Amino acid sequence: MEKINDIISDPGMGEIFRENFISYTHVMRDGKFKVTDYLSAVKYVSFKLMGMTNFESYIKTFPDRYQKFINDGVPSKDIHCYVSAYNKNKLVNLIYEQTLIPTHVLNADIFQKAINVQADLMLNAKSEKVKCDAANSLLNHLKKPESNKIELNLGVGETSIIAELRETTAKLAAKQQQLIESNMYSAKEIAHAPLIIEGEVSDAEE
Repeated sequence: MEKINDIISDPGMGEIFRENFISYTHVMRDGKFKVTDYLSAVKYVSFKLMGMTNFESYIKTFPDRYQKFINDGVPSKDIHCYVSAYNKNKLVNLIYEQTLIPTHVLNADIFQKAINVQADLMLNAKSEKVKCDAANSLLNHLKKPESNKIELNLGVGETSIIAELRETTAKLAAKQQQLIESNMYSAKEIAHAPLIIEGEVSDAEE
């Protein structure tokens, strides 16, 4: 939290950092990354999106690390190698991929201009073939999107925790059944008895 507050307190970039931290959190599902590494990667990509070079973005993201390189006399070409390696980092590229604008969105204005040209040819071209081709082009590009059947897998994969819970529950049920059959306790007494799990007592009614 201290690092997050320190980063978003930047007077010039704080708002951008905060929005990007929230926007790209889903990339954390694609691998096991440290939160601190995620924060640094988002910061680095944010600087790149502002038009800065990889080297400039790296220096601004890791000023202390860069200063240590300088103090230790690390050659500039070696520092650039570190920058190049970080730029190829998996987490950095997962975040950078989320910033890319789809081509059809980026060129929406050009698409509309092309549609307008085809419409003009369909109505005003002297050649009947040109009119027909323009009309067909419009029909193909402006047709209603086809519905895609989406199958959702709502099942929950059985993890080791779920398997362990299933086993513990089965053992508990078997033990309760044994106590009832031995007439040591009634079913009502069993249902209201506290559970003893790993040395801790919990109320069964909860």
